[in-house]
Amino acid sequence: MAGSSIIIGAQKGKRINWGFAVRALIITLLTTLILAGFLAPFLQMVFISLSTQAQMSALNSPPWPAEPQIFEYNGKALDVYKVPMPDGATKHLALLKKGRKKSLFIDPKNPEAGPIEWEGSWRKLDRVWHWAPTWSNYTEAWEKIDFPRLFFNTLMLAVIGIIGTLISSVLVAYGFARFRFPGRDVLFIVLISTIFLPGAVTIVPMYTFFVKIGWVGTWLPLLVPHFFSNAYNVFLLRQYFLTIPFDLDDAARIDGAGPFRILWSIILPLSWPVVIAVALFHLVWAWNDYFGPLIYLSTKPELQPIAVGLSFFNGIWGSRPPLIQAAAMMALVLPVLIFFLAQRWFIQGVVITGVEK
Repeated sequence: MAGSSIIIGAQKGKRINWGFAVRALIITLLTTLILAGFLAPFLQMVFISLSTQAQMSALNSPPWPAEPQIFEYNGKALDVYKVPMPDGATKHLALLKKGRKKSLFIDPKNPEAGPIEWEGSWRKLDRVWHWAPTWSNYTEAWEKIDFPRLFFNTLMLAVIGIIGTLISSVLVAYGFARFRFPGRDVLFIVLISTIFLPGAVTIVPMYTFFVKIGWVGTWLPLLVPHFFSNAYNVFLLRQYFLTIPFDLDDAARIDGAGPFRILWSIILPLSWPVVIAVALFHLVWAWNDYFGPLIYLSTKPELQPIAVGLSFFNGIWGSRPPLIQAAAMMALVLPVLIFFLAQRWFIQGVVITGVEK
């Protein structure tokens, strides 16, 4: 009896394991399909950036970077087509002489056999394409868009903006999280309420103000406001600072540490994940910011970032999609690379609390 019960238990365990494996397989397949759906536009963007203009305008061209196959015969470059044969097979033959009802083809694998007569309209045949990425699109886009200048401008705006955002937001969040003063909660509510203020409402007043003080045509309107904190970043930092035990502050005060020493030596070392998250948020925002640089730097092309430069480049070379996509791909490289390198700390800033650390 005992032996039979053990066998039955083992069989039930096998059923449970098979059921778990099936569920895991289904979840993996669904996740893969969803991921493929999200990455499909990006993959198409990569393929277009590596294609030629001739392929983009050709009929029945493949979605991946390719060039039509050519066969050299007696000093002539012949196009290769997929030709259906009388026996039902399909051969890749080079078109030697075009005709309305009959055409002559050459077999690239056996050119010594001479011309092959084929009845039918050659215009209905599909050409043979082979994988051929056009890397020169990136070189051409790099030169035409003056990418080094746009990259430098965007990088400077992003880095200086990150410095200003982190300094101001950390100080404001630290004050709201670790100090008690009259009206603290009211001031915090007022700060958070600015999130609901539409950005379009402040465009005209801010532009008028910057015109009056002579900042239009410079980077100052795009940089100085970041040194006065941001409600989103303050809220994120404050909530993270609150998870750090106050006992650490008390212990530091006993050792003679002041408020700024506590911030520098205790709060910030425990808050690197959220600090990196805020920096990433601002980097992505600054890299994609278009409207601000457009209105403040419209008369200064040498100061414009990538977002504005790509817009003008698209207006000039809009008839050549491969160049547009190549320029856009180059603009994406740095933010995507930084995000993948810093994603571990970014996830920690969302998942792990200061107490658990």
